[in-house]
Amino acid sequence: MFSSRSRYLVFFQYFGTKYSGVMETSNDQSVVGVQNYLERAAQNLKPIVPIKFCISSRTDTGVHALCNSAHLDIQREPGKPAFQEKQLIHCLNKHLKSEPIRILKAHRVTDGFHARFSALSRTYVYRLLTGCAHPSEIPVFERDLCWAPPGHFNSLNVPAMQEAAQFLLGTHDFSTFRSLNSKTPFQPPVRTLLQADIQPSPGFLSHHYEHRKLEFWEVKFRSRSFLYRQVRRMVGALVAVGQGKLTPQDIKELLEIKDSQAFPSYAMAPPSGLFLKAVEY
Repeated sequence: MFSSRSRYLVFFQYFGTKYSGVMETSNDQSVVGVQNYLERAAQNLKPIVPIKFCISSRTDTGVHALCNSAHLDIQREPGKPAFQEKQLIHCLNKHLKSEPIRILKAHRVTDGFHARFSALSRTYVYRLLTGCAHPSEIPVFERDLCWAPPGHFNSLNVPAMQEAAQFLLGTHDFSTFRSLNSKTPFQPPVRTLLQADIQPSPGFLSHHYEHRKLEFWEVKFRSRSFLYRQVRRMVGALVAVGQGKLTPQDIKELLEIKDSQAFPSYAMAPPSGLFLKAVEY
Protein backbone atom coordinates (compact mmCIF):
# COMPACT_ATOMS: atom_id res chain seq x y z
CA MET A 1 0.00 0.00 0.00
CA PHE A 2 1.24 3.46 -0.91
CA SER A 3 2.49 5.69 1.90
CA SER A 4 1.66 9.35 1.29
CA ARG A 5 3.69 12.31 2.46
CA SER A 6 2.12 15.38 4.06
CA ARG A 7 3.76 18.79 4.34
CA TYR A 8 2.96 21.14 7.21
CA LEU A 9 3.79 24.72 8.06
CA VAL A 10 4.27 25.16 11.81
CA PHE A 11 4.70 28.33 13.84
CA PHE A 12 6.65 28.06 17.07
CA GLN A 13 8.19 30.20 19.79
CA TYR A 14 11.16 29.78 22.10
CA PHE A 15 13.19 31.40 24.86
CA GLY A 16 16.58 31.53 23.16
CA THR A 17 18.98 31.97 26.08
CA LYS A 18 19.84 28.29 26.57
CA TYR A 19 20.24 27.40 22.89
CA SER A 20 23.06 27.82 20.37
CA GLY A 21 20.51 29.41 18.04
CA VAL A 22 17.53 28.03 16.15
CA MET A 23 19.48 25.98 13.60
CA GLU A 24 20.47 22.35 14.12
CA THR A 25 23.91 21.59 15.51
CA SER A 26 25.80 18.38 16.22
CA ASN A 27 24.10 16.54 19.08
CA ASP A 28 27.41 15.93 20.82
CA GLN A 29 27.78 19.64 21.62
CA SER A 30 27.04 20.83 25.15
CA VAL A 31 24.61 23.47 23.80
CA VAL A 32 22.49 22.63 20.76
CA GLY A 33 19.93 24.39 18.58
CA VAL A 34 16.15 24.66 18.86
CA GLN A 35 15.87 22.56 15.70
CA ASN A 36 17.55 19.64 17.49
CA TYR A 37 14.74 19.56 20.04
CA LEU A 38 12.00 20.01 17.43
CA GLU A 39 13.26 17.06 15.41
CA ARG A 40 13.77 14.94 18.51
CA ALA A 41 10.13 15.58 19.47
CA ALA A 42 8.98 14.82 15.92
CA GLN A 43 10.53 11.34 15.97
CA ASN A 44 7.86 10.41 18.50
CA LEU A 45 5.34 10.70 15.66
CA LYS A 46 6.88 7.44 14.38
CA PRO A 47 7.44 8.53 10.77
CA ILE A 48 8.82 6.17 8.12
CA VAL A 49 11.42 8.76 7.15
CA PRO A 50 13.16 10.96 9.78
CA ILE A 51 11.51 14.37 9.96
CA LYS A 52 13.56 17.46 9.12
CA PHE A 53 12.40 20.97 9.96
CA CYS A 54 13.16 23.58 7.29
CA ILE A 55 13.43 26.75 9.37
CA SER A 56 12.24 30.00 7.80
CA SER A 57 14.32 32.47 9.80
CA ARG A 58 17.71 31.95 11.39
CA THR A 59 18.30 33.33 14.90
CA ASP A 60 21.59 33.32 16.81
CA THR A 61 22.54 32.27 20.32
CA GLY A 62 20.50 34.18 22.90
CA VAL A 63 17.93 35.52 20.42
CA HIS A 64 14.28 34.72 21.16
CA ALA A 65 11.26 34.12 18.95
CA LEU A 66 7.69 35.12 19.66
CA CYS A 67 6.90 33.37 16.40
CA ASN A 68 9.27 31.61 14.00
CA SER A 69 8.14 29.11 11.37
CA ALA A 70 9.24 25.98 9.54
CA HIS A 71 7.89 23.39 7.16
CA LEU A 72 8.23 19.64 7.64
CA ASP A 73 7.23 16.52 5.75
CA ILE A 74 5.65 13.59 7.55
CA GLN A 75 5.44 10.18 5.92
CA ARG A 76 3.44 7.66 7.94
CA GLU A 77 3.06 3.91 7.62
CA PRO A 78 0.77 2.74 4.78
CA GLY A 79 -2.88 2.98 5.78
CA LYS A 80 -2.36 5.60 8.47
CA PRO A 81 -4.06 8.95 7.82
CA ALA A 82 -2.27 12.28 7.83
CA PHE A 83 -2.12 14.07 11.15
CA GLN A 84 -4.80 16.67 11.79
CA GLU A 85 -3.32 20.09 12.61
CA LYS A 86 -4.46 20.11 16.26
CA GLN A 87 -3.24 16.56 16.73
CA LEU A 88 0.19 17.49 15.39
CA ILE A 89 0.44 20.53 17.71
CA HIS A 90 -0.54 18.44 20.73
CA CYS A 91 1.87 15.61 19.96
CA LEU A 92 4.86 17.88 19.38
CA ASN A 93 4.20 20.01 22.46
CA LYS A 94 3.78 16.90 24.59
CA HIS A 95 7.37 15.90 23.84
CA LEU A 96 8.71 19.46 24.10
CA LYS A 97 7.20 20.10 27.53
CA SER A 98 10.55 20.19 29.35
CA GLU A 99 11.92 22.82 26.95
CA PRO A 100 10.98 26.52 26.60
CA ILE A 101 9.79 25.80 23.05
CA ARG A 102 6.13 25.68 21.98
CA ILE A 103 4.31 24.93 18.74
CA LEU A 104 1.67 27.65 18.26
CA LYS A 105 -0.06 26.73 14.99
CA ALA A 106 0.10 24.16 12.22
CA HIS A 107 -1.30 24.17 8.68
CA ARG A 108 -1.33 21.60 5.87
CA VAL A 109 0.40 23.13 2.84
CA THR A 110 1.20 22.04 -0.69
CA ASP A 111 4.39 20.16 -1.54
CA GLY A 112 5.68 23.26 -3.33
CA PHE A 113 5.43 25.46 -0.25
CA HIS A 114 8.74 26.52 1.33
CA ALA A 115 8.85 28.12 4.79
CA ARG A 116 11.87 30.25 3.96
CA PHE A 117 11.35 31.22 0.33
CA SER A 118 7.56 31.64 0.49
CA ALA A 119 7.76 34.20 3.30
CA LEU A 120 6.64 37.71 2.35
CA SER A 121 8.18 39.50 5.32
CA ARG A 122 9.80 39.05 8.72
CA THR A 123 9.39 41.35 11.71
CA TYR A 124 11.92 41.73 14.51
CA VAL A 125 11.49 43.60 17.78
CA TYR A 126 14.35 44.72 20.00
CA ARG A 127 13.58 45.67 23.62
CA LEU A 128 15.54 48.47 25.29
CA LEU A 129 15.47 49.53 28.94
CA THR A 130 16.42 52.95 30.28
CA GLY A 131 16.59 54.16 33.88
CA CYS A 132 19.23 51.72 35.15
CA ALA A 133 22.55 52.99 36.44
CA HIS A 134 24.06 49.51 36.11
CA PRO A 135 23.02 46.22 34.42
CA SER A 136 22.65 44.66 37.87
CA GLU A 137 19.58 46.90 38.32
CA ILE A 138 17.65 45.22 35.51
CA PRO A 139 14.53 43.62 37.06
CA VAL A 140 15.06 39.91 37.56
CA PHE A 141 12.08 39.07 35.34
CA GLU A 142 13.59 41.07 32.47
CA ARG A 143 17.09 39.59 32.47
CA ASP A 144 18.06 38.15 29.09
CA LEU A 145 14.93 39.78 27.61
CA CYS A 146 16.12 43.35 27.08
CA TRP A 147 19.24 45.50 26.81
CA ALA A 148 20.03 48.35 29.21
CA PRO A 149 22.73 50.25 27.28
CA PRO A 150 25.59 51.45 29.52
CA GLY A 151 25.77 55.10 30.57
CA HIS A 152 24.55 57.45 33.27
CA PHE A 153 21.08 56.01 33.92
CA ASN A 154 21.37 54.97 30.26
CA SER A 155 19.04 57.74 29.07
CA LEU A 156 18.47 57.92 25.31
CA ASN A 157 17.53 60.75 22.95
CA VAL A 158 14.64 58.86 21.36
CA PRO A 159 13.60 61.65 18.90
CA ALA A 160 17.14 61.58 17.46
CA MET A 161 16.95 57.80 17.17
CA GLN A 162 13.61 58.07 15.38
CA GLU A 163 15.08 60.61 12.98
CA ALA A 164 18.05 58.32 12.29
CA ALA A 165 15.78 55.31 11.72
CA GLN A 166 14.18 57.07 8.74
CA PHE A 167 17.47 56.87 6.84
CA LEU A 168 17.30 53.07 7.08
CA LEU A 169 13.87 52.82 5.45
CA GLY A 170 13.63 51.77 1.82
CA THR A 171 15.96 49.87 -0.49
CA HIS A 172 19.68 50.15 0.28
CA ASP A 173 22.98 48.34 0.12
CA PHE A 174 23.28 47.35 3.82
CA SER A 175 26.88 46.12 3.60
CA THR A 176 27.93 48.32 6.55
CA PHE A 177 25.15 46.85 8.66
CA ARG A 178 26.02 43.19 8.30
CA SER A 179 28.59 41.06 10.04
CA LEU A 180 30.86 38.93 7.88
CA ASN A 181 30.59 35.15 7.81
CA SER A 182 31.22 32.31 5.38
CA LYS A 183 27.99 33.06 3.47
CA THR A 184 28.74 36.77 2.92
CA PRO A 185 30.18 36.32 -0.63
CA PHE A 186 26.98 34.55 -1.71
CA GLN A 187 24.45 37.01 -0.25
CA PRO A 188 23.62 40.21 -2.14
CA PRO A 189 23.71 43.12 0.34
CA VAL A 190 20.69 44.98 -1.01
CA ARG A 191 17.60 44.76 1.18
CA THR A 192 14.33 46.72 1.43
CA LEU A 193 13.41 47.83 4.94
CA LEU A 194 9.62 48.23 5.09
CA GLN A 195 9.35 49.42 8.69
CA ALA A 196 11.71 51.02 11.20
CA ASP A 197 10.22 52.61 14.27
CA ILE A 198 10.78 53.11 18.00
CA GLN A 199 7.88 53.09 20.42
CA PRO A 200 7.43 53.01 24.22
CA SER A 201 6.57 49.58 25.55
CA PRO A 202 5.36 48.12 28.86
CA GLY A 203 7.71 45.96 30.88
CA PHE A 204 6.72 42.69 32.50
CA LEU A 205 4.77 43.62 35.68
CA SER A 206 6.44 47.05 35.53
CA HIS A 207 3.37 48.72 37.07
CA HIS A 208 4.40 47.07 40.35
CA TYR A 209 7.65 49.05 40.46
CA GLU A 210 6.70 52.37 38.87
CA HIS A 211 8.71 54.18 41.56
CA ARG A 212 11.92 53.06 39.82
CA LYS A 213 11.14 55.24 36.77
CA LEU A 214 12.21 52.54 34.33
CA GLU A 215 11.26 53.00 30.68
CA PHE A 216 10.99 50.25 28.07
CA TRP A 217 11.25 50.86 24.33
CA GLU A 218 10.71 48.62 21.32
CA VAL A 219 12.67 49.05 18.11
CA LYS A 220 10.80 47.31 15.29
CA PHE A 221 12.07 46.37 11.84
CA ARG A 222 10.21 44.64 9.01
CA SER A 223 11.67 43.38 5.74
CA ARG A 224 11.34 40.39 3.47
CA SER A 225 14.77 39.27 4.65
CA PHE A 226 17.73 40.52 6.65
CA LEU A 227 21.50 40.13 6.42
CA TYR A 228 23.58 38.38 9.07
CA ARG A 229 23.27 40.38 12.33
CA GLN A 230 21.79 43.31 10.43
CA VAL A 231 19.11 43.98 13.05
CA ARG A 232 21.58 43.99 15.94
CA ARG A 233 23.86 46.40 14.07
CA MET A 234 20.98 48.73 13.20
CA VAL A 235 19.76 48.74 16.81
CA GLY A 236 23.27 49.35 18.14
CA ALA A 237 23.79 52.24 15.73
CA LEU A 238 20.47 53.83 16.71
CA VAL A 239 21.35 53.48 20.40
CA ALA A 240 24.68 55.18 19.67
CA VAL A 241 22.66 58.05 18.18
CA GLY A 242 20.49 58.13 21.30
CA GLN A 243 23.64 58.36 23.44
CA GLY A 244 25.14 61.15 21.33
CA LYS A 245 28.02 59.00 20.06
CA LEU A 246 26.66 59.23 16.51
CA THR A 247 24.35 61.69 14.77
CA PRO A 248 21.37 60.83 12.56
CA GLN A 249 23.45 62.01 9.58
CA ASP A 250 26.15 59.47 10.55
CA ILE A 251 23.64 56.67 9.92
CA LYS A 252 23.09 57.95 6.39
CA GLU A 253 26.85 58.11 5.83
CA LEU A 254 27.41 54.60 7.20
CA LEU A 255 24.87 53.31 4.67
CA GLU A 256 26.65 55.12 1.86
CA ILE A 257 30.09 53.72 2.81
CA LYS A 258 28.90 50.14 2.11
CA ASP A 259 31.72 48.58 4.11
CA SER A 260 31.19 46.18 6.99
CA GLN A 261 34.59 47.11 8.45
CA ALA A 262 33.49 50.76 8.77
CA PHE A 263 30.84 49.92 11.36
CA PRO A 264 31.79 51.22 14.85
CA SER A 265 32.95 48.30 16.99
CA TYR A 266 31.12 49.65 20.07
CA ALA A 267 27.75 49.76 18.32
CA MET A 268 26.76 46.07 18.13
CA ALA A 269 23.67 45.39 20.24
CA PRO A 270 23.78 42.15 22.28
CA PRO A 271 21.45 39.27 21.34
CA SER A 272 19.42 39.16 24.56
CA GLY A 273 16.95 41.92 23.67
CA LEU A 274 16.14 40.62 20.19
CA PHE A 275 12.92 38.80 19.31
CA LEU A 276 11.72 37.45 15.98
CA LYS A 277 8.13 38.68 16.22
CA ALA A 278 6.50 37.31 13.10
CA VAL A 279 6.97 35.63 9.73
CA GLU A 280 4.26 36.63 7.27
CA TYR A 281 3.03 34.63 4.25
